[in-house]
Order: sequence, then structure tokens, then C-alpha cells
Amino acid sequence: MMVKICIFGGGAIGGYIAGHLARAGQCDVNMVARGENLAAVRDRGLEVRTPSGSFVAHPRVTDDPATLGAQDAVLLTLKAHQLRSALPQLAPLIGPDTMILPPTTGIPAALLSSLGGQADSVSLLDPDGVQMRAMPPAQVLGIVYWIGAHSAAPGVVHQDGPVATCMLGELDGDLSERAKALADCLTQSGIRTPVRPNIRGDIWIKFVNSLCWNPVAVLTGATNGAIGADGDALNSIAAMMREADAIAERIGLTITVPVEKRIGVTLSAPAHKMSMLQDFEAGRPLEIEILKQSIRAVKEMAGMPTPALDAILSLMALRTAKH
Repeated sequence: MMVKICIFGGGAIGGYIAGHLARAGQCDVNMVARGENLAAVRDRGLEVRTPSGSFVAHPRVTDDPATLGAQDAVLLTLKAHQLRSALPQLAPLIGPDTMILPPTTGIPAALLSSLGGQADSVSLLDPDGVQMRAMPPAQVLGIVYWIGAHSAAPGVVHQDGPVATCMLGELDGDLSERAKALADCLTQSGIRTPVRPNIRGDIWIKFVNSLCWNPVAVLTGATNGAIGADGDALNSIAAMMREADAIAERIGLTITVPVEKRIGVTLSAPAHKMSMLQDFEAGRPLEIEILKQSIRAVKEMAGMPTPALDAILSLMALRTAKH
């Protein structure tokens, strides 16, 4: 029986994944999209442009999740600030065994809860418990998308970096059969997806990457490569990342990849613009609030200051005040 996977969100990451899954034909893939993306995929298919060539795939696409029924896995490839308004639409997709993979630009409430976060800390991410009710923690897996991509036009996704990789895993570190089945589908589609025993650490690394690189990109308007060519800008990012990692250590996360190597990964796509800069230039809402809420929640757990991060986030707030 084919694994049923719903990609909830038709932007760059959702389109990239849905396109690969639909082309491979190894699972039953559905995509929830809206507006121009929905119309384009319905009319012309989903075009994915990669360094090795382009292809057009035809996933089932709808703006009404109720028509799809319960899924084996739901990948929420929305922007983090879109999650709350989407949660009421998830119910028809979620059965008792459905894997739910929330956005990890910020820190999912289920991850903070798995670390033993107190109610006050968790409530900073999920003030009225809506996340925890719509996405039961026992059904939540972590996923990290290392995919540099942008939406070139409705129904068209362009890959920016040379390599696209996902990581997924159970929040408790179990190498479960359900996680392996989902990872196999993604890997067979052409997106390398290892099952990770330390997915919480992987989520942290991606969160810190977004937290530190995105504000600097918006402040400077620069590509990854241009930021990397400026020693002062790169030193600021490194200082912010080390400050954040000190918090991770205090709250019990294991971070095995050094800051320098993580910076190198980002610089491997020198022409790429960070997603928040893309949104800023296009006049779209930014994901800055979820980043601020996430760092505030873990700072409260750790009881540690973050002066470097605070300074950059304050400048970011001024830069985007009239956005």
C-alpha cells in the first residue's frame, strides 16, 4: 500500500518536495495550495528547475483538505507565521496514526515540551494550546529542510543551491519504522533524507541558521555570498550563533556541528537570497516573530542573556517597522 503524503503549502519548499514525490510515483502525494499557485499547478503542472535539469510533475492539488481524507504523513511546508491560521484545516487530514511534521523555522511547541519546558515557556510558542491540540505531540516528528529554492512564478520552483537534503526523526530519538518509511519515500524521489536520532539538535541548527542569517540578509539586502565576503558581517553572524548554541547546551540539546561548518554550508549557495530577504523584497509578511518568540522561550528556560542577538533583532525591527 502506497504511503499517503500531504504537502500542506505550495510555496518553494512545498512545491519542490511535492514535485519530486509526484515525479517518482512511489507514494500517493497530495498538495494543498491556494491562489495563483493552485491554478497554475492545476492547469499546467508543477515545474521544478534543478541544477541537473527541469521537469514538470502533476501532484493532486486542492485548496480544500477535507477532500483528501486522513493521510499517513502531513508535511506543513507553510511559512511559520501562516501555521496558526492553517491549524483548523488540518483535522480532516489527521488520523490516529498520521505523522505530522510542522514548520521548523522556529521551534515547534512539541519540541520544547519534549525538552521538559515549563508551561510558561511552552505558552510563549503556543499561548492557548492550539498547536498542541491540533498536532498531538505523540504524532509530531521533526523535519529540517536544507533546500535553497525560490518560487520563480506561480507553479514554478527554482532550486538555488547544488544539493537538496532533508532530515527527519522522532523527537525522542527513536529510529521508528514510520520515520523510516517516510524518509524512504523522500529519498527515492531524489531528496536525500536520513532518519536522525538527534533531530532536536538538527532543528536547533536550522533555527539558529534562520535566526542569525535572515536578519543580516534583510538589513544588508545581500546574497549569502556577499555576506560571506564581508568579514565584519560574517563575524557578527558567528557571534550570534555561538550565543544561541550556549543556550542549547544549557537546556540539554546536543549540537555536534561546529559554527564554522554550518556557515560553510550556507555559503555553498552564494547566489541564494535568504527566504526572509526574498519575502521582504516582495512585500510579503516576514517570519521574524516566530524567531523572536522561539529565542525568548529558550532564553527563559536557560536563564541566559543574548546581547548580540538582541542587538541585531532590534535593528531588524526598525528595518521592517513599515514593511
